[in-house]
Amino acid sequence: MTNNRGISNHGNNNSFSNNAIGERAHVSFATPGQERDTRSDEESHTWDIGVVTILSEELQAVRSELNLERHKEPSGLYFYRGNYAAPGTTIRVVATQSQSQGQRSTMAALDNLRRHYNPRLWALVGVGGGIHDEHARIGNVIVSTDIVYYENRKIQGGGEVRRRGEHRQAPAPVVHAVNAYFADNGTPARIHGQIPSYASEEFSVYPGVMGSGEAVIADRESEIRQYLTAYHEKVLAVDMEAGGLSQYWQENSIHRGENPGWVVVRGVSDNADQEKGHGYHELAARNAAHVLGQLVSYLC
Repeated sequence: MTNNRGISNHGNNNSFSNNAIGERAHVSFATPGQERDTRSDEESHTWDIGVVTILSEELQAVRSELNLERHKEPSGLYFYRGNYAAPGTTIRVVATQSQSQGQRSTMAALDNLRRHYNPRLWALVGVGGGIHDEHARIGNVIVSTDIVYYENRKIQGGGEVRRRGEHRQAPAPVVHAVNAYFADNGTPARIHGQIPSYASEEFSVYPGVMGSGEAVIADRESEIRQYLTAYHEKVLAVDMEAGGLSQYWQENSIHRGENPGWVVVRGVSDNADQEKGHGYHELAARNAAHVLGQLVSYLC
């Protein structure tokens, strides 16, 4: 079989437009500068929430809570998808796990979700370190629509460091949805522990500001903790990814169409002090995933 490519024309005033002649012939065309959409018609613009997790315990908790099934894309990427039955509606959810901790890997995971599924809302769900002694106790959950990114700083003579925090808030519809959740469930809302050994214990869910940067904080006297509590007294917890989420949202606001909203749901697994460890990861991740399940009907 001979494969022919191209067009040869002779003479004046010849015009060819999207034509193909012969067996198995086809026309390929693209608008210059336009990104190719690899999604099928069934998958395009139909996903409600895209969830990013970092740790395996976090992904397992989200899969279990929202009944998601593993799916491998032709590109080789793995996602976890399903239809979640919320009161009065069914919500299509897709989740993924970033390759590593930190802002950059989170932004790459968000980009994968956007290219393959284009969800209407992004949720960052998992564990975080509490820095508020009353509200951010181990097992409690912080729902955040406000992020303070603390890494930007100026180093002056003598080693003096002046941090320049960036503060971003989620879009107004997301803030209103989270407010409605707390109006219905109280502030704090109350949940029971989502693993058997804590099933009889009650935990609190608070709205609050999330501090985010690249540091793993394991020191109660840390300069970062002091900076965050001085910057905003409602910073309740810290993580290493929410700054990337808010930055990705900010930079994608230039694209045509609707820019997805975002929310952060963090279960407190430690107090960002010398006792920091992995012992409460499952409890914190399961509690956070459970709160996401409660939130989805408000967010969608």
